[in-house]
Amino acid sequence: MTTARTPLRPGVYCPTVTFFHPDTEELDTPSIRKHAVRLAKAGLVGLVTMGSNGEAVHLTRQERATVTRETRAALDDAGYQNVPIIAGASEQSVRGTVELAQECAAAGAEYILTVPPSYYRYAVGNDESIYEFFTAVADQSPLPVILYNYPGAVAGIDMDSDLIIRISQHPNIVGTKFTCANTGKLTRVARALNAITPTAPFPVKENTTTLKPTANHPYVAFGGIADFTLQTLISGGSAIIVGGANVIPRTCVQIFNLWSEGKIAEAFELQKVLSDGDWVLTKSAIPGTKHAIQLFYGYGGYPRRPLRRLNEASAKDLEGKLQEIMGVETGLPDFA
Repeated sequence: MTTARTPLRPGVYCPTVTFFHPDTEELDTPSIRKHAVRLAKAGLVGLVTMGSNGEAVHLTRQERATVTRETRAALDDAGYQNVPIIAGASEQSVRGTVELAQECAAAGAEYILTVPPSYYRYAVGNDESIYEFFTAVADQSPLPVILYNYPGAVAGIDMDSDLIIRISQHPNIVGTKFTCANTGKLTRVARALNAITPTAPFPVKENTTTLKPTANHPYVAFGGIADFTLQTLISGGSAIIVGGANVIPRTCVQIFNLWSEGKIAEAFELQKVLSDGDWVLTKSAIPGTKHAIQLFYGYGGYPRRPLRRLNEASAKDLEGKLQEIMGVETGLPDFA
């Protein structure tokens, strides 16, 4: 049977943060819904729930499903049915990951984002074990799988381009998120798998080394950090999935717009500002991102413990260092 599914498009995707009541740490569902709609209005073409920015490791399985379900419902209610949800679905076993994928599907996700297992690092951190893990998950998952290459979250396991290309021959594997920030690797994978690209300022030649079967969803090569948004596009990438888009979504979208219009010099100048601003958010991590949302948009709150809240000095420093990028962000329109 063929399942109707919203196709993944080139553009900006955001791994959404999860909001909690500041006193009880219970899910703040109104803020979760409000945030999803704000990002869609800004021009994002997809959202990721329960990624690393979403504090999935701090939530129960039931809470994870609630976040995805409420995000889907908020988008639908606001008229953004064409904005798909990718849900983080990573467990240490094949069986657990497949069960989580099934729960994601029931909650309204259309794709899953999965890291390799890493708890038994020296037993599973080899090419054959990783290959067998992902292909076994893809065999059984009701949703297409996006590989998540994030060495910092999986005990340093870093899939190389040969392994990613090999795994991606599976018809239920449709993309990779490169949070390793290796643009050379992204280039090789995007070229070999004929990844989709946004409108480019020069003709994109047909790739004669395509390995991906053409009957499947076109391959999507995602940059994983906002500070190489333009570099992702230059490298033949398709899209970005970036935590900075929680705070500065329109700036990220604008780089795609400038690229598509052939305004490369302007895109490069904007990338410089984006890289500086995103670095501030990267260093302050989830607490800083939530504080920035609170500061500039009036909601946000705090992470779940044991993640710490910013102290007064850190919060003041963050506000000062974000002034330039927020000046750009607030001067741009919503692109949806």
